[in-house]
Amino acid sequence: MKNVCIIGSGSWGVALAINLALKGHNIKIWSFSEEERDLINNEKKCKFLPKAEIPNNIYCTTSYEEAIEGSDIILHVTPSKFTRSTVKEYKKYVTDQVVVICSKGFEKDSLKTLDDVVQEELPNSKIAVLSGPSHAEEVSIEVPTALVVASKYKEVTDMIQEEFMSDSLRIYTCTDVKGVELGGALKNIIAFCAGVAAGLKLGDNSFAALITRGLKEIAELGVALGGEKETFYGLTGLGDLIVTCLSEHSRNRKAGMLIGQGKTIEEARKEVGMVIESIDNIEVAHELGKIHNIEMPILESVYNTLYNNLDPKEAVLKLMQRNKKAEF
Repeated sequence: MKNVCIIGSGSWGVALAINLALKGHNIKIWSFSEEERDLINNEKKCKFLPKAEIPNNIYCTTSYEEAIEGSDIILHVTPSKFTRSTVKEYKKYVTDQVVVICSKGFEKDSLKTLDDVVQEELPNSKIAVLSGPSHAEEVSIEVPTALVVASKYKEVTDMIQEEFMSDSLRIYTCTDVKGVELGGALKNIIAFCAGVAAGLKLGDNSFAALITRGLKEIAELGVALGGEKETFYGLTGLGDLIVTCLSEHSRNRKAGMLIGQGKTIEEARKEVGMVIESIDNIEVAHELGKIHNIEMPILESVYNTLYNNLDPKEAVLKLMQRNKKAEF
């Protein structure tokens, strides 16, 4: 039995909390919201997960000190744009805990991955990254799910695998921290594009082409940024790409669908009602692609759709009319 602190009371943080609590671990969740804290503690509910039942061994607090005190493991589960500012607020309470990054995205201003951000703020901590095809709505009700945990410390990945695995949650281990981190961040972009395709009412052929060619773009950029190619064809790349591109649970896909239907970014954000990581990630990946001189036509098309007023239908046509080339 471990004492686990979860920084973030959104859908993913609570879904992980439920699974770990059912294994018998003691869970404390930090929330920035008193409303969410009270809902979790008093009614045993999460407003983002209406079907979920919260076990009694989950306690929520708005105090970083109370959440972290006595913990063995810290799971960081906040939107990527708040990662550095949140870690800065709680790092004075961190001692020797393993810190597991469960968020997916980049730091927009620095173009850094979240593992770099957290390591800069917590230079003496052992860091891991947890990723894979995992909608919180399903994990919270124990739908069988497979994830991958990556760290440069074998004892860390072995411990997370041992403590997190259950009949409904299977954990694989990996040493490619950068690849696992990038797979989780970059797939959101293609999921957004899948939503645009859905909004345009394109067919199954179009989705298959988008996922396949999108994976190629993700892998090429991911390798240029330090990941290993095979990682992007595993759970954090291909696996997460499939579930996020095709599922009704995906907020990134939903946002893209609204854009495909003619809505603005602001209208899409309002209707989704939760953080849309892909919109910021598209800007970061576009800049990184230019820095590393990587041809990314799908990314370029969605970037121009969002920021240069390219009509989504015209973007599809431009992709289909590109110069002839071999697949490999």
